[in-house]
Amino acid sequence: MTIPAIALRGLCVLPKMVVHFDVSRKKSIMALEKAMVKDQKIFLVAQKSVQDEEPGKEELYSMGTIGSIKQILRLPGGLVRVLAEGLLRARLCELEDTEGYLQAEIEPCPTKPFPEADIATREAMCRILKEHVEEYGQVNPSLSEDTVAGLLEIQDLEELLDEIPINIPFSLENRQQLVESISLPERYVLVERILGTEVEIGRLKRNFQEKVRERVDQNQREYILREQMKLLREELGEDTIQSDAARFEKQLEKLKAGKHVKEAVKKEISRYRTMPMGSQEAYVSRNYIEQLLELPWNKMSRDNKDLGRAEEILEEDHYGLEKVKERILEFLAVRSLTGKGESPIVCLVGPPGTGKTSIAQSIARALGKKYVRICLGGVRDEAEIRGHRKTYVGAMPGRIAVALKQAGTSNPLMLFDEVDKLGSDYKGDPSSALLEILDSAQNDKFRDHFIEIPLDLSNVLFVATANTTDTIPRPLLDRMEIIEVSSYTENEKYHIAEKYLVPKQREKNGLLEEQFSVSEKALRRIIHSYTKEAGVRSLERKIGSLCRKAAKELLDGKEKHIQVTEENLEKYLGKEPVRSDKSVGEDAVGIVRGLAWTSVGGDTLEIEVNLLPGHGKLQLTGQMGDVMKESAKAALSYVRSVSPAYEVDSEIYEKNDIHIHIPEGAVPKDGPSAGITMATAMMSAVTNKKVRADLAMTGEVTLRGRVLPIGGLKEKLLAAKMADIHTVLVPGTNEPNVQELSQEIVEGMNIKYVGTMDEVLKEAFL
Repeated sequence: MTIPAIALRGLCVLPKMVVHFDVSRKKSIMALEKAMVKDQKIFLVAQKSVQDEEPGKEELYSMGTIGSIKQILRLPGGLVRVLAEGLLRARLCELEDTEGYLQAEIEPCPTKPFPEADIATREAMCRILKEHVEEYGQVNPSLSEDTVAGLLEIQDLEELLDEIPINIPFSLENRQQLVESISLPERYVLVERILGTEVEIGRLKRNFQEKVRERVDQNQREYILREQMKLLREELGEDTIQSDAARFEKQLEKLKAGKHVKEAVKKEISRYRTMPMGSQEAYVSRNYIEQLLELPWNKMSRDNKDLGRAEEILEEDHYGLEKVKERILEFLAVRSLTGKGESPIVCLVGPPGTGKTSIAQSIARALGKKYVRICLGGVRDEAEIRGHRKTYVGAMPGRIAVALKQAGTSNPLMLFDEVDKLGSDYKGDPSSALLEILDSAQNDKFRDHFIEIPLDLSNVLFVATANTTDTIPRPLLDRMEIIEVSSYTENEKYHIAEKYLVPKQREKNGLLEEQFSVSEKALRRIIHSYTKEAGVRSLERKIGSLCRKAAKELLDGKEKHIQVTEENLEKYLGKEPVRSDKSVGEDAVGIVRGLAWTSVGGDTLEIEVNLLPGHGKLQLTGQMGDVMKESAKAALSYVRSVSPAYEVDSEIYEKNDIHIHIPEGAVPKDGPSAGITMATAMMSAVTNKKVRADLAMTGEVTLRGRVLPIGGLKEKLLAAKMADIHTVLVPGTNEPNVQELSQEIVEGMNIKYVGTMDEVLKEAFL
């Protein structure tokens, strides 16, 4: 038969199938119109490719379905919606394009029934298909229960084979295969296979969806729980732990440190994450992590290697102090040659005000190092040096770790100020804790109790200051290189005042150079008559006082320029407060001038001896220390032993008391260096011989009259010069010390070296 044909794209119509489809091609619309004019029969055949706009016979499947048009609905845009029902399979024999539509010559293909089969076999086939339908309904929820129930109620096998492909969404290829299967046995095998495959695919799809759903549900559950935890933390104030931990991890990535340090910090951050906010452990852990991240583990500053520039800075900042400058330049030279050089541990020892602390700052500036100062005066707790165990409440790192953190580099200059003022009590001995720090062979692995990770202090340049070495423990003193920063001469003080102190105080008090000046004679008179010290602190205070008074006068408008001269000095500073301890006017019996060293410089002291009627007692006054008292007893023993040589009656010691007094009575004095002075005074008293008033002496005496060396010679000679004494007796073994002194100190002085008391008495007695 020959009827109009429509090529369907992506659609296959089965017999007994009622279907809607849209038609847009003119040929197809024309075919519909021709079919409606005749008997409403049309041949529905699927295209092999949906892309073909003008398909021929080769582009169409060989089998299609004769359909009956039930309804045509015209839509906007030239579309036609068709409702059609499949009637019968047919084979496409020829296809012609005539009068603007497709006309197909077809051959109807009636279904070939089953061969003779018993009822049990057909029933078995029906049940197999129904089981597949049930399974398909279970694994594909999109298939409604009513559809499944309707299929299960069909009892006829042929009807079931027709209805299953219609109600279950088979693919285009599968439906086309069913269209082409004319034989019922063949169709049964095909439907059973396709349905079984669809069931298996549906089951796999369902399992996969369940797994995906489980995973999504788990992720959703975790997300919800995480959000709830976040909300709870925010309510409890614990959210900061997570944000802090994240911040610490970012800082750890940027930290310049060794692998072992980073691993320790990472481990501590992991512990911190799990701690409840507000707990003591969280506070301790947070503090510990912050301290570790702030330490400069491998961060080093670049040192200055320019020897000339370093010398320039040292000369610019300080007058004198030649030994200190020379030692620093030696260190810098070694560092330049070797590339590293072992950092020296220098201890500057000298009286207050001599510039020990300030020269440490200059050294740091000259070497291009960061400067950090640790004041050890009064430190009594070892934990201040080594830190506290972090398990204690309020635990902190020691001063060394804190100083490194402040410096920001692992190679700063670290100043231990007032190392001689360290104390000790039941909490430990801080000086013992310094032994490891100040030993270049050990300090590359210094362990702070709080930090716990070893700190490398081998690149730190340690400088210590002290007023005296007497109170520094011997093991600690042994680790340091002692450099004496002795008292300044009057000339040195003048240069320091002119070059540094006057400009400094002028700037500090807001004065200009053209507004205020001090003459040379005025400065020298301030130094000589208004201050008495080893350093220059009092001198600076006096200059500051002049600046303040000058500022007041300038603001009053009385003067535009203030110059302080020797004549108007008393107007600003008043009467001279320092009485020069000049030598006694005339020679006397039992009075001898001694020289003493104190922590604030040198001094002269007159030792007076009187013989009083008594019973041979030795009386000592003037706040003498134990060493000085023993020295007095040794001197008396020597005097008594040599009395026959000086024609002294031995009964004089039995009938008289000897009283030794050392002014000033309120000032404590100690040391052995007044031995020869007391021996000379006692010998003068018992022999009634006068001692030269223009002579001073220093030295320790033995029972046999030998004169032993003493220390602090520079300060003592300066004190003698201040007292206008020109002849000084010094132990012969101290001659090398005198030769090291500058010409400015020894100029105009007659220094005589003595080895025995006989030589002393020969020089002292008239």
